[in-house]
Formats: sequence, structure tokens, C-alpha cells
Amino acid sequence: MAPDPTGVLLRNLSIWDGDSLAAGDAIAIVGERIAAIGEGSDLAKDDRFAALPQRDCAGLTAIPGLIDAHVHLELNPDRSKPPEGSQDHQAPLMAERAARMVAAGITTARDLGAGAWRELKLRDAIAAGEQVGPRLLCAGQPITTPTGHCHFWGGGASCIEEAHAVLHRQVARGVDLIKVMATGGRMTHGSEPGRAQFDVATLRAIVDEAARHHLTVAAHCHGTQGIDFAAQAGVRTIEHCSWVGPEGWASDYQEDIAKVILERGVWISPTVNRGWQRMLDAPKGIVVGRVRKAYQAMMALGIPFIASTDAGIPGVYHQDLRHALIVFAKIAELSAAATLRSATRDSARALGIADRCGTLRTGLAADVLLAHGNPAEDLTALLDLAAVWARGREIEPLNA
Repeated sequence: MAPDPTGVLLRNLSIWDGDSLAAGDAIAIVGERIAAIGEGSDLAKDDRFAALPQRDCAGLTAIPGLIDAHVHLELNPDRSKPPEGSQDHQAPLMAERAARMVAAGITTARDLGAGAWRELKLRDAIAAGEQVGPRLLCAGQPITTPTGHCHFWGGGASCIEEAHAVLHRQVARGVDLIKVMATGGRMTHGSEPGRAQFDVATLRAIVDEAARHHLTVAAHCHGTQGIDFAAQAGVRTIEHCSWVGPEGWASDYQEDIAKVILERGVWISPTVNRGWQRMLDAPKGIVVGRVRKAYQAMMALGIPFIASTDAGIPGVYHQDLRHALIVFAKIAELSAAATLRSATRDSARALGIADRCGTLRTGLAADVLLAHGNPAEDLTALLDLAAVWARGREIEPLNA
């Protein structure tokens, strides 16, 4: 099924372009791109757009499509155990998850780990217009230790040479970036989230080899030592950044390491999901207090954050980024606009795709959401979408 080549002229809109409210009240979508933004009365007279169907959007705000910077399409959030066997039955389920994501306003996502490259096939089918879903950036099999976090995906490596072999296998499959498990994780039996899995030299060798193939590296990091090593190695994004220490989650924030993160230009992808509301609801709120303190300290230094959920892990559904943003804003005490930027403009910059999406700008992909109210003032407006376009293709919105 080819992308819809038609277009539409959206009029009487408020337009939040990924940074601020924009001048003009109309957007012309032609094919897969935003053809113009301006005053509706002017665009309606333009010969290029005069024949487009017009839609009155009074009371609605246009915003860029949302970006979830950390998902796992292969994982079933209703399962509490790691995947086993070939998982061939997951292909149609992955397509269903992708369709729900884009209907919920997620027009771009970064898939950060699976075992059989099915997500790459899905990526290509979506890009060709054969499947409905978000634009996907895929990492393939994560590099980990032989018995380390997510070793079941086949990316185990015990030395630099073996790590390079895993990396080259992903390059041959056509990945968009490389994922490395710099620390253990909770999902893998016997793996310790607080323990570093690779030293600085190995991580730096992975980053350098990835760069030779024009790829960036995302590093899974829970423990403080792993965060330190990943920052020194110059990864592009630190996933989770949990600051796990002897006293548990977010108990070991260290400003000297945070300064290295800032100096190396590393972005933080905190994977805050909808379920983190439980920390806000906890009677004492000890963990959420530590998390908030760490986030605010990093942000005060100028370290940039991007929105992510780790969708696919137990209980974290692929379409729930909008709800997660509301929770993220509460935990970090961010404004609605700053939170929304983390899921649009800033995320596109971190992922290296700002020339394609992330803002509403003439010439970029027509990834456009229409919301009742203004999400840049009240994030709950994201839960009431009137319309979704992904690369110019209109999708029936999912507001569950």
C-alpha cells in the first residue's frame, strides 16, 4: 500500500511547532510533507494549495508527532519473563503494536533491542507504506556479556574482538544505531543492575567502531560505575541513568560524573513509563524524591533529556507514551512545554533526525497531531487527540 499522495489544508489552528506557538493558523500537507505553514486565508489563495480539501480546526492545537526514544517491539508487556525460543509468532503482534503506537500519536520510535531483526523488517515495511506504524530506528541485537543482561538476544561478547563481531553483524543487517548493555538489568536472571558489564576501554572501542560505520551508540546504564564508563566512552544516549548504588535506585548520584556527561554531549533517556505513578503515590516517596533530585541536578547543569518508556517490558504498553509524559513532568517537575519538547524537538535532535521530523516546519515530514486544547500548557490535552498524520498519512486516533 503506497503512502497517501493526497493532502489537506488545516485551518483555524493554534500551532505549537516543537518550540513555541508559531505565527499563522494553517498547515498545508501535501503528500508526505508539510508544504507550508501560514495564514489560512493566504494559503487558500495559493495556486499550490487551492485544490486541497480544507478542514476547519477551530479549538484544536497542532503539535509535532511524538517520539518514544526507547521501545522493544518484540517484547510482550503482558509477559513477565524474558522471551524464549524463536518468537516467530511475534511478527504479527509487533505489527499490531506499531499500529497502536502511531494511532496514539507516536510517529517515531527507537527500537533498542531484539533477537532476530524482525523489527528491521517492520521498519522497512512501514517506510514503504506497506504497514501502518511509526518511523523506526532500530539497534538489532544489543552487545552484552555472555551471561549478561539480555544475552538471550544473541549479542554476548567476552572481549573487544567479540564485541566488534556482534557490532558488525548488526551493521550487516542494516541497523540504525548500536545498543550496548553497559550494566546489568532487572529482566535477566543473575544480572546485577548496579554492576558494570564492560570497562571504559571496551565501551570506547565499541563507540569508535560504531562511528566508523556512521552509527551512534545507546548504552543501557543503571549502576553509577556503568554510567561513568559510558559517559567517558562518549555514547550518544544513556538509557535509564538510574544512579543505582548500595542504597538502591537513584541513591548514588555523583555530580563529577554528571559533568562528564555534559562535557561529552551525552543525552539522557530516562525511560519513565506510566507505571512510575506508583512512586508518586507511595506514602513516603523516598525513591521518587531521590529520582527527582538527580534529574533536577542534571538538568540544572544543562544535561538534555529525551522522552522514552522502555515499552515492551512487563506492564509497559507500547502506545502509552502520552500517559508517561504526564508522569515524567510530575517526577521532574517540568513544565508542559519542556516535557513536550523532550518528546518532539529535543528527541529528534538526539536521534539525529531533526532534518526529517520533530518540529512543524515547511519541508519536514507531515507528522502532525491535532489535540483538543493546548498540550504545551496542559499535557492532559494529549489524551484527547482529534487527528493524527504520520508522514502525511491520516490515522484514526487512539484515545484509550
